[in-house]
Parts: sequence; structure tokens; C-alpha cells
Amino acid sequence: MDKLLIRGGRRLHGDVTISGAKNAALPDLCATLLSAEPVTLANVPQLQDVSTTLKLLRNMGLVATATADDVHTLTMDAGPVDKPEAPYELVKTMRASILVLGPLLARFGRARVSLPGGCAIGSRPVDQHIKGLQAMGAQITVAHGYIEATTPLGADGQPTRLKGARITTDMVTVTGTENLLMAATLAEGETILENAAQEPEITDLADLLIAMGAKIEGQGTHRIRIQGVDKLHGIAPAQAHQIIPDRIETGTFLCAVGAAGGDVTLRKANADHLEAVVEKLREAGVSIEAGDDWIRVKADARPKAVGFRTREYPAFPTDMQAQFMALNCVAEGTAVIHETIFENRFMHVNELIRLGANIAVDGHSAVVTGVPQLSGATVMATDLRASASLVIAGLVADGETLVDRIYHLDRGYDQMEAKLRGIGADIERVKG
Repeated sequence: MDKLLIRGGRRLHGDVTISGAKNAALPDLCATLLSAEPVTLANVPQLQDVSTTLKLLRNMGLVATATADDVHTLTMDAGPVDKPEAPYELVKTMRASILVLGPLLARFGRARVSLPGGCAIGSRPVDQHIKGLQAMGAQITVAHGYIEATTPLGADGQPTRLKGARITTDMVTVTGTENLLMAATLAEGETILENAAQEPEITDLADLLIAMGAKIEGQGTHRIRIQGVDKLHGIAPAQAHQIIPDRIETGTFLCAVGAAGGDVTLRKANADHLEAVVEKLREAGVSIEAGDDWIRVKADARPKAVGFRTREYPAFPTDMQAQFMALNCVAEGTAVIHETIFENRFMHVNELIRLGANIAVDGHSAVVTGVPQLSGATVMATDLRASASLVIAGLVADGETLVDRIYHLDRGYDQMEAKLRGIGADIERVKG
């Protein structure tokens, strides 16, 4: 099992290129199931979660081909798909696999998808997905660990199309919005999604679907309106859909520079997708300038402690809570962090304490009192974003920090150690 060895104390300088967004790439890959024609996606990040999704789609019959001179461009041909099923063996490692449910049901009239199982950071129920698809006429049963979904058969014995509906989810759910959005593109009539998630990744997915011939309005707001069409077409390589930059990777590097100090320019980054985090970093005394596709971050002094509360987009993202906590660990003063999205997302706290952090947890709140210096130690990653927080802490800790279980990190960060090494960090991957 690979580990990361970090020798802390180095300031960061130079340029980093931000990869395509994991949380946009996964639904985009699943959306290609909606068309029988090839769809080309560009700026696809090289991540374990992407590899898992491709393995799942190929198991259904989809043919995915990388461009000869660009591994980040994939042409997805779902024409040969003949097995609309997502087995447990391929779903258990990644909850986003549930995103095949809507496209399969919409195009084939049937889908068999394993329930994704538990998640380390807390409950992520799929009942909102099921409720929405049932409102569109799907017949769904859950038994033996699988979601079995079909549309009613018509007089000719063939599956009928889903029906447009007004759907109001009980909570804001990103994957739920994505699943229902994809399903609605091929439904008969109009679908209105109320209480929809507003993340940039939702807009990215909608832009892809529109390029494939879907009729969608309101993406990026709490109400999305979809007029169903008979079929979606492909996207040629010359018009490849460009996946948006990863705002969480962007925020992670911003926090790393804020904690370790230095002067770094992030290329292919979009500050507009990360306004809440940028605002908090500026409160912490970090200097940030931004253009259309770049962000420059400078930190010349110890940061100031800044509290925050995680909320749905456009508020402070739960996916940045752990990384900003790592910055607060070495900040001047005390900050209170309130986690409102996931009930078990403070598992990194005990590992940060091993490095000398002063953190007290009370329910869904953490009180972080900054210390002048962390001390290197062996720590263990418990989930994707927790692993990033431990890397940031290791960058500022005295001595050596060894981060174990970095397969979590590889799920969502494209060559993180190489990018950090490129801006001056002393970090290397140690093979297990």
C-alpha cells in the first residue's frame, strides 16, 4: 500500500495546472450512456474514481478510447451497450456509480444497479433518486442489495419512455439532481426539478447534455426545467466537451500555500467557482488575485484563524472543510468550524492531533486553536478530503510525516505529489 513521505518546512513557489473536476467527470462519463453515438470528453482527470467508472461502463458494453496523443481526451461509444447493470463488485468502491441509474432507465427502459453501501463520512441515501424516478413513471423495487428499475411496457411489448414530472426533493442532493436531470432529457414531456443543487458541476453536466441535443434551462439555480427529446446525439472530437477545472483541487492548493507560505499561480483555475473559500482565505490574511483562468496566491506571514460553517453551494463546501482545518491548525488564534452536511466528517481530527494540532470536537463543531509548529509523525488517511488535509499539515510540520492509505487521495487528486514537488515541496511516494 503506497504512502506519501513529506519533509515539512518548505515554502511553495511556481505554477500548478489544475486538472478537470472529478465531480464533473463522473456524471459526464455516465451521461454518455444516453446516446448511441460517440461522445468525446476533454480535460478528463487521471483518477482512480475515473478508472473505476470506466471499468463499470465497459462492463456494460461501452467502448472508451483515449486520444493517441492526449490521455485526457476520451471518446465514449455507448452504442454497443447491451447490459444495463451495475454489479456490486464494481459499485462498492465508489458511491457515484449510482449515476448510471437515470441514464440506463431513460435510454433502455430498465436498469439493475447495486446499492452503493456505506460511506466513511456519513449517510448518503439514494431514496431521493428513487422517489424522483418513480414520479416519472418508473417501477422500482429494492431487494437483495439491488435497485431494479423498469418503465411500463407498451402495447408492442417494448418499454415506454419516462414521463415528465415536477419533482421536489426533500433535501438538496447533487447526485440526485444529476441522476434526475439525465433521466429527464429522454422523458416524454416537461420535467421541473425543484430544490435542485446549484454546483458548477451541475451546470457542466447540463452544458454537456445540451451539446448532445437536450433542452435544459435553469441549470445553476434551484429550479431546472427540461423538455424531453426523442434521442440525444454524439459529440465529435473537434467539438469535445471540456470538463471544468476541479474547484476542490484548486481550493486544496490555495490552502496549502496559505499554510506553508509562498507564491504560486494556479493555471486553468476558476475562482468564480470557489468564492466562499477565497473569501475565507482573504480573511485569514492570504493574498489572492484572479483572472479568467488563473489564480495567484501569496502568503508571507502566519495565517489568522478563521471560522466557517459548511453549507450547500454557493456557501462554504464540505469538501474543503478538512483542508481549511489544516490551515487553521497553524494559524494565529482560535476558530470554530461547523460541519452541517455530513455527520461523520471529522475523522481527520485525531490524525491532525497526532501531528500536534490543538482541536476539540463537540458534536458537529470543532474548535481549532492554532499552534506555532506541527511535528511530523505517521498518520492514516480515512477519506479523500481528510487525506488532503494531512498532506497540507505534513507540508508545514517539523521533520518527516508519513501519510498512509493514500489510495483515498488517488481517488480524487491527479498526481498531487508530483504537482507539489513541482512547486518546491519535499514529498515522495513510497511504494508499499
